[in-house]
Amino acid sequence: MAEIYRQGIESGDATFETEVPDWDSWDAARSPECRIVAEVDGKVAGYAGLSPVSKRPVYAGVREVMIYMGEFARGKGVGGRLLRRLVEETEKKGIWTLQAGIFPENGASIRIFEQCGFRVLGTHERLGRFHDGRWRDVVLMERRSGVAGIG
Repeated sequence: MAEIYRQGIESGDATFETEVPDWDSWDAARSPECRIVAEVDGKVAGYAGLSPVSKRPVYAGVREVMIYMGEFARGKGVGGRLLRRLVEETEKKGIWTLQAGIFPENGASIRIFEQCGFRVLGTHERLGRFHDGRWRDVVLMERRSGVAGIG
């Protein structure tokens, strides 16, 4: 998983992060539920997970989605299957809103999220400054759960 995250960092279109965190840091920042790993031919191809958006009880059913794919698995449908499985698992857990922030240059990810029921809310222009000094926009997407009666 760390190698896949490193590949995402190096792509320049997956995260603002510049270093792969150690396991304890990564684990502490993520929700414990709905962690999914995809394998292709016995090799880790990608993974999906969630982060809480707030500790406030009113946001208990809201999570931010992250999906990272290994270079060898990109463009082969694995990401879509991984995201669909994540959506299924979050529905079972009663999570009512999934959010994602995606660089607009990452069109493949935006399409996968749209195919899985996410909609574009808008674009945060110049939301963050990339490590090379460039300002980066972030496309905001969400999926509302039908299980919670608000989808």
